[in-house]
Amino acid sequence: MQPVVAGVVAAVTGFASSFALVIAGLRAVGATPEEAASGLLILTLFQGIVAIVLGLRFRQPLAFAWSTPGAALLIAARHATGDFRAAVGAFLLCGVLLLITGLWPWLARAMTRIPRPIASAMLAGVLLPICLAPATSAVTLPLLTLPAIVVWLVLLRFAPRWAVAGAVVAVIVAIVLTRPDVAPASLLPTVRVVAPVFDPFVLVSIGVPLYIVTMAGQNVPGFAVLRTFGYDDPPARTILASTGAASAIGSVFGAHAINLAAITAAMMAGPDADPDRSRRWIASVTAGIAYLVIAPVSGAASAIVAASAPVLIEAVAGLALLGALVGAFVAAFEESEHRIVAVATFLVVASGIQVLGIGAPFWGLVVGGIVMLALHLGRRRPEPAGRHPTAIPSRR
Repeated sequence: MQPVVAGVVAAVTGFASSFALVIAGLRAVGATPEEAASGLLILTLFQGIVAIVLGLRFRQPLAFAWSTPGAALLIAARHATGDFRAAVGAFLLCGVLLLITGLWPWLARAMTRIPRPIASAMLAGVLLPICLAPATSAVTLPLLTLPAIVVWLVLLRFAPRWAVAGAVVAVIVAIVLTRPDVAPASLLPTVRVVAPVFDPFVLVSIGVPLYIVTMAGQNVPGFAVLRTFGYDDPPARTILASTGAASAIGSVFGAHAINLAAITAAMMAGPDADPDRSRRWIASVTAGIAYLVIAPVSGAASAIVAASAPVLIEAVAGLALLGALVGAFVAAFEESEHRIVAVATFLVVASGIQVLGIGAPFWGLVVGGIVMLALHLGRRRPEPAGRHPTAIPSRR
């Protein structure tokens, strides 16, 4: 039962710790409560299906999740569009790019070679405004926010895996106690079809950065986790192609992106899942089944979130993303010779500027690339010995 329990815990933790962030991200780019509920439902169903199919096919503990940094990007890009159809067009572009990455080995290798300081600094700039939300919410809604922060802090000390989920439960209790007028019909699972609109500015402002943060913030770390636990030959191309196809199909139902998981991957690929490495794939299949069971509650989750103040939901999301923010800062500023590059990228993204209708994450990448070329073009740097630690293999 050990891998079965690991899979169930990973699925419950993955859903509870970040579903509010997904809903907040979808609402930020124009989704109605029903469309946000549909997106959450499809994300949960599709990542469960992919986990079951690929887990059975390759007998490896492959964990899948929605793009958490991608949802954070949507919140940061709230001014890029208020038309959810245009956002869906950007989601579709992201899915197609992920699919092409899996089918085209050169693009997979190129994406994993994006300079780490630039990619990490862009992610940090996206996460920063959301991670400030707990402080803002604690001032504006102290009676609702402070109990959640206290629960989060206590669990972070004694049961860190459940810290964010505990904060979410505390917020849900507060919402139910203060807003008992949630319509019963809104608690049911719902599916909405949204016809995509391809707005060039939204595609560049949301679609391309969503693809990059999903690759750099989720897929690459996910492969690194698998290798850390001895799975040196994960089916990289199949994983990327499958999640890309699922993301592209799911986009017309409001789903933003599906990818290889990193944190829950560690829960299922490590010895805690099973001392026998050959049996840990069971956790992947079990997690997929658990996601299918959890999916119907997406309507209720969306309705509860919709009944609360946006700043309160962003506060919970900020608590969930503090660890990711720390990791992004460490990765961005680890190499001393690239710190100016990282700072330039981070400041542009965190500023939230829009130029020519294109949002800050894209311009952060552009500025970071220009600064890196200006400072380091023509300089020789010794190649690190051995294989790049986060490179995606071209086989499969």
